Amino acid sequence: MITTLNDSQARELLHSARVARLGCVAKGEPYITPINYNFEDDCVYSHSLAGLKIEIAALRGNPRACVQVDQVDSDLRWKSVLAFGDFDEIVKPSERKDVLSKLLKRFPMLTPVESAIIGDGCSPEVNRLSDQNR
Repeated sequence: MITTLNDSQARELLHSARVARLGCVAKGEPYITPINYNFEDDCVYSHSLAGLKIEIAALRGNPRACVQVDQVDSDLRWKSVLAFGDFDEIVKPSERKDVLSKLLKRFPMLTPVESAIIGDGCSPEVNRLSDQNR
């Protein structure tokens, strides 16, 4: 039986999941990649090293994006949320530090490259996807 999640159920799934798939357009083509994230105040916060989704101007050039999160219990029992919004690069140092500390608290075992960069005081890109149409 297919049912639609209400807003509260969708937000709960966004709060509880740890991995989302980020969808954007890169070089004129659809691009999807998994991300770790934190959901707070109706925004998805993530971090990224330079690469296709950021550096090659995918999100900088076309800030409309989406994230998809799911919870799969079995082939016939699953939930999924698709949230649309606008990419925003966080550049203010105090806000970057706050967001990164929350991400590190939730994900203390970042990849070795990200951990080394953060340890050296040179943090990766910090991003926010928010629904500007609220």
